[in-house]
Amino acid sequence: MHIVVIGHGMVGHKFLETLAASGRPDLRITVLGEEPRPAYDRVHLSEFFAGKSADDLSLVAPGFFDREDMVLRLNAKVVGIDRAAQSVTLADGSAVAYDRLVLATGSYPFVPPVPGADRKDCFVYRTIEDLEAMQECGARSKSGVVIGGGLLGLECAKALRDLGLNAHVVEFAPRLMAVQVDDSGARVLRTRIEELGVGVHTGKNTLAIVDGEDTTHRMQFADGTHLDTDMIVFSAGIRPRDELARASGLEIGARGGIVIDDRCQTSDPHVYAIGECALWNGQLYGLVAPGYDMARTAARHLLGTECGFVGADMSTKLKLMGVDVASIGDAHGATPGSRSYQFLDERRQTYRKIVVSSCGKYLLGGVLVGEASAYGALLQTMLNKIELPEAPEYLILPESGGAARPAIGVDKLPATAQVCSCNDVSKGALCEAVAGGATTIGALKSCTSAGTACGGCVPLVTQVLNAELKKLGVAVNNHLCEHFPYSRQELYHLVRVEGIKDFGELLARHGKGLGCDVCKPTAANILASVWNDFVLKPKHASLQDSNDYFLGNIQKDGTYSVVPRMPGGEVTADGLIAVGMVAKKYGLYTKITGGQRVDLFGARVDQLPAIWEELIAAGFESGHAYGKSLRTVKSCVGSTWCRFGVGDSVGFAIALENRYKGLRAPHKIKFGVSGCTRECAEAQGKDVGLIATDKGWNLYVCGNGGMKPRHAELIASNLSEEEVVRLTDRFLMFYVRTAERLQRTSTWRESLEGGLDYLKAVVLDDSLGIAQELEAQMQHVVDTYACEWKEAVTDPNVRRRFRHFVNSTQVDENVVFVPERGQVRPATFDERRRVIPIATAA
Repeated sequence: MHIVVIGHGMVGHKFLETLAASGRPDLRITVLGEEPRPAYDRVHLSEFFAGKSADDLSLVAPGFFDREDMVLRLNAKVVGIDRAAQSVTLADGSAVAYDRLVLATGSYPFVPPVPGADRKDCFVYRTIEDLEAMQECGARSKSGVVIGGGLLGLECAKALRDLGLNAHVVEFAPRLMAVQVDDSGARVLRTRIEELGVGVHTGKNTLAIVDGEDTTHRMQFADGTHLDTDMIVFSAGIRPRDELARASGLEIGARGGIVIDDRCQTSDPHVYAIGECALWNGQLYGLVAPGYDMARTAARHLLGTECGFVGADMSTKLKLMGVDVASIGDAHGATPGSRSYQFLDERRQTYRKIVVSSCGKYLLGGVLVGEASAYGALLQTMLNKIELPEAPEYLILPESGGAARPAIGVDKLPATAQVCSCNDVSKGALCEAVAGGATTIGALKSCTSAGTACGGCVPLVTQVLNAELKKLGVAVNNHLCEHFPYSRQELYHLVRVEGIKDFGELLARHGKGLGCDVCKPTAANILASVWNDFVLKPKHASLQDSNDYFLGNIQKDGTYSVVPRMPGGEVTADGLIAVGMVAKKYGLYTKITGGQRVDLFGARVDQLPAIWEELIAAGFESGHAYGKSLRTVKSCVGSTWCRFGVGDSVGFAIALENRYKGLRAPHKIKFGVSGCTRECAEAQGKDVGLIATDKGWNLYVCGNGGMKPRHAELIASNLSEEEVVRLTDRFLMFYVRTAERLQRTSTWRESLEGGLDYLKAVVLDDSLGIAQELEAQMQHVVDTYACEWKEAVTDPNVRRRFRHFVNSTQVDENVVFVPERGQVRPATFDERRRVIPIATAA
């Protein structure tokens, strides 16, 4: 069977993924995409202006189309459908025959018939090409206006702000997001957005767009007022792309849209329609989740599985310009007999409302603005008709007097409850996966795909996981080890709050036994993070693992590495000569690392103090390559040398490395600083990454290039260097406080229940009220920094530890090297027996 798909957007690609997962060998699929690139994430399109590339937004997994049964043709515009011949005609005159045809043509932006709407520098907000044109215009503009105050309009306004423009929103209706929120919610939303510096103009009917006096455009309104701007973006809604279906004689709705049945078949059973172009039961769906449901339904029906599309809930939760907005079910209380409960906090600018049935037992809808953490629980309560508590108003009232807000509880959710709408994962599927051995969030994501798309369901997925583990008799605790009934985070706070300065005191107060190889290094790390004491002080030294005990990474032959710090990768000629002379004198293997410094390998433990004494005399400090701490700050040459550079990446990288070089953390930390968006320092694969723009620095966090690579996420844009330092102080110290043992920032970020939005709230908005405290704590680390190797070589008692044998100064005769490529390497066991090794270093 040959299936032809017209359109390769988000919904079209979900259809392909569903077919591909079936493994059916008798299918041939041809995909005809009108755009020049494969499917990408339109939901997060505004992130393009924050530094993400088209590749970053791509939804197509590497190698997805590397198969014989599936062909993707880009720039392939379809101009006609011949249903009788079962073929489609392309703009280049070629034809493609089909056995089944799937229309995933999506929608187009509606541009009101306003005189002047076709002027230069007037755009729509739909494709990456649209965004590239807006970006070019934004570079030569000062102000921008979005016509349309709905979901897409506010997303577009954020994009204009990201471009550094003076942004405005013009809306015909008397309030923003008229479909999703009520008057009270819209007032709070408007206030929050205006506080961000965006002009909001509601109740405005645009009559014409003409030349401005000092700007490109002037918008003339029906009330006699006007607004001048350099750039206009239309985001006034969408219309289904049904022209191909209409021309071929398929049934079309009175107001547009391709009519489909419950199986997503059109009036021609050989033709299916899915997504924004499809009209089901008289309704068009403009959200991606219903489109995904249609895609899965059509694919399963083509595969011979009985299934049906039964409509979709239009509830939605977004963060618009940093403001949480959620709309659930019957948000306006249109159901006869319904009644509502509302809570408005004008000081915090938050609004919550729930709509309940006339009997008071069931939730019908709700609105959340400014704070939407309750969205997941309320949505499931409505969708699954879970009975409300006796006083449902407490579901939205703030906690007071120590009383906790009533919880619905995941146990009340039926197995059929859809927890992840993006990937159609039910509670029952999650429970089966847990019973099958998926006992961590990561494992649950891997085997069910829940939480791997938008991530909004992760908190609920976590609740299901913990509830199922308890049912299975698995103790759900976060204890560090058998000696401490606390997590690392809890131990950190005990140390800090109670002023505990050594392991013995911590064990006496909060632990039992003598400690172990888990809790001792963890406690040592916590003590170093909080008090920044020298790690080899008598009370701390015995807690350290081998690397920290000898201030060097132990290698497979028992020797150690020596890594002098080279901030930002910068090193003078004299510095290079000094490093080379040390390497030559002690017979060390040298290698330039990916972190832009020189590693020296093969140092015996007894040689370490002498080596470091010479390096310190040459101006070097410990590179902390052995510690759970800042390792490197990688940089490109930036504006100092590069003709593309817009920021001094080297200078800033040096400043950042010198600031954070003494910080002990739950795991190693790496930075990257790129002087422009060409990203030569690979900043978006680091724990902290910075990319220079012509408006400042974009700050990325929680990237990882290790065993499980993770792209860093943009947390703030167009920052000054002072703002970067302030936010980085907060981010790093919050991570140090709350991460678990040996947890990288990437996995820590994945474990945060509120995700990136929660992290932004803490770091940017100070939602926990601890920003000053975090900054002060980081400043303490900066002010008390001391090079660990300098302290070690100048303290006779510490220096005495650096020997192979406690009761002898004899060296380890098992350290044997053989030559390779002009340097040395450890001899293998067979080589030790067969060859005469070169002399070991002096």
